[in-house]
Amino acid sequence: MNTIIRNGVLGLAGLAFAGGVAAGPMSDTAATAGVDTRAVAVAVRADKPDMGKLVPHGVQGEQSRIDLSDEQVANVKAVIAATKRAGMDERAAVVSIATALQESKLENLGHLGDRNDHDSQGLFQQRPSSGWGSIEQITDPEYATTAFLKGLKQVDGWRDMPLTEAAQTVQVSAYPDHYAQWEQLAADLVAEHWNS
Repeated sequence: MNTIIRNGVLGLAGLAFAGGVAAGPMSDTAATAGVDTRAVAVAVRADKPDMGKLVPHGVQGEQSRIDLSDEQVANVKAVIAATKRAGMDERAAVVSIATALQESKLENLGHLGDRNDHDSQGLFQQRPSSGWGSIEQITDPEYATTAFLKGLKQVDGWRDMPLTEAAQTVQVSAYPDHYAQWEQLAADLVAEHWNS
């Protein structure tokens, strides 16, 4: 009895396959419209950075996410543009964006009065008194990113470090492990905006 059922199922599978092969060319509207769908599919895949390169060490700990405003997305794009201009890769952009997410939630913060950490300002909460640049410079997202990347380039082996260690070496934060929580969101943002 099992042989009869098995042969029946295999027969139906064969018919379905044969029907699909026969019906395939008749339903190919893209070919009649002159559109090569294979080229489009390849182009879409080529536009997305490899997540293995964006997060080579895997994420550490629980990850945080926030919804971004138009201003925050513009800052993401400014960080990516500065990273490209500095001749650095997508991983550098991930480290930069995760750092800015921790420091300012990607908001270009001015002086916060009593809530300010000394004279820290901008996306990376850089301090003029520590030599990061003038207030005008560190509140320019592209300048601030370039300054951060200059510091990152000076960290021997930063590509081989967990993100939080690389960011902390540049930033010297009182909360060195907090950068790790933003790695996945930063990688997702770089994947989405690197080629936009």
